[in-house]
Amino acid sequence: MLSIFPEMFPGPLGMSLAGRGLEEGIWALDAVDIRSFATDRHRSVDDTPFGGGAGMVMRPDVLDAAIRGSGGAGPLIYMSPRGRRLDQPLVRELAAGPGVRVLCGRFEGVDQRVLEAHGALEISAGDFVLSGGELAALVMLDAVVRLLPGIVGAAESLAEESFEWGLLEYPHYTRPQIWDGRAVPEVLLSGHHEKIRVWRRRQAEEITRRRRPDLWDRYVAAIDVSEG
Repeated sequence: MLSIFPEMFPGPLGMSLAGRGLEEGIWALDAVDIRSFATDRHRSVDDTPFGGGAGMVMRPDVLDAAIRGSGGAGPLIYMSPRGRRLDQPLVRELAAGPGVRVLCGRFEGVDQRVLEAHGALEISAGDFVLSGGELAALVMLDAVVRLLPGIVGAAESLAEESFEWGLLEYPHYTRPQIWDGRAVPEVLLSGHHEKIRVWRRRQAEEITRRRRPDLWDRYVAAIDVSEG
């Protein structure tokens, strides 16, 4: 994890299931201070942009030294709003790999040349802008770490989550059976596993159709291909 604010890590990843996995050595995190690779007495990591404009840009020479000097395995990822949208298939791909090296930008961004030199994969956490890449990196790492064997106790719970089948997740209910005048759907009390499975799939389909028509269109298209 390359950042000018390494103290932000592990942050929330040091708690709950991810934190326990970190303590047990299921996964590891090395937070590297980019400023430690600066060469001037002010530990400068940025400079004014060529061509003018507001803000500052992170220097390629300092970033290159940090990337080469920090080691690590796996692809170099740069968290950026212009990158590939983070989704569950990408999360699964990263979780199955040897690890990741993450570059967290600040200011107006980083010099394009260092991204090209290291073949960085740009990933976006969403269509919004943050003050830096650290929070986006934490989101990505949380999604990846929880898929690692030994992190989540019940592996079957991962298979029924949102996006695993191209659908949003079905509603959940627990005790009390009646709360605030609202009852749990009768089918969930039936004990009939097949009826419950069908109900949950239909609920997931309806929620996806109403809330995420983009996902619904892809889901329907995938069904048409498999049936064709």
